[in-house]
Amino acid sequence: MALDKPRSPRRPAARRSNFELASWLFMRISGIALVVLVLGHLFIMNILDGGVHRINFAFVAGRWADPFWQVWDLAMLWLAQIHGGNGLRTIINDYARKDSTRFWLKMMLYVSMVLILLLGTYVIFTFDPNISAD
Repeated sequence: MALDKPRSPRRPAARRSNFELASWLFMRISGIALVVLVLGHLFIMNILDGGVHRINFAFVAGRWADPFWQVWDLAMLWLAQIHGGNGLRTIINDYARKDSTRFWLKMMLYVSMVLILLLGTYVIFTFDPNISAD
């Protein structure tokens, strides 16, 4: 089974917006930012001060008590989710044959992206380090 070639755009070039250009530019900038954020995250979590053996609830609680780390993790979450979602949107546009299939695939993608972003943001900002073990 072979993949079909990507579809060519149906709209004439004169009516296109700059959304695809902005999307292309976002992918490059967010990719660079994600490399810095993720490599920094991996370096701090896995290499500094004893490695993965020190990562537990208390470590996360101490880390998320600092707004800097909340913003760091939030930026990683948002950039990774939007970067990945934008890539999947492009793949759906390229390879979904029927307009209805393309529409429903993108709706499922958008709904899942929003749910994950909302849930992740909620967890980061409402994390309670004083939770009891009862």
